[in-house]
Amino acid sequence: MSTGKVLIGLLTGVAVGTTLGILFAPDKGESTRKKIAKQGNDMTDGLVSRFNGLMDRMSSKIDSIKDEVHQTAQNGKAEARDAMNEVAAAAKAKLH
Repeated sequence: MSTGKVLIGLLTGVAVGTTLGILFAPDKGESTRKKIAKQGNDMTDGLVSRFNGLMDRMSSKIDSIKDEVHQTAQNGKAEARDAMNEVAAAAKAKLH
């Protein structure tokens, strides 16, 4: 399941739960507002944490890909240098 779908499902669940909680809560308005604010803060903290985790994983994957590309380029350069040396040696051998 994609992260976007999970986040949408999470937000929808929190909204429905909060709405039902408000409708059935016997608390005073001030107490209810505090509960809503706390739930909103908890939800925000959770989303920020998930977003930061996602960014960390993406950054790690990008770094890994960069390392692989760099290593592949280095290997390609070494192979090209070896081929050039072989061609130069063969050409030099033909001249002598």
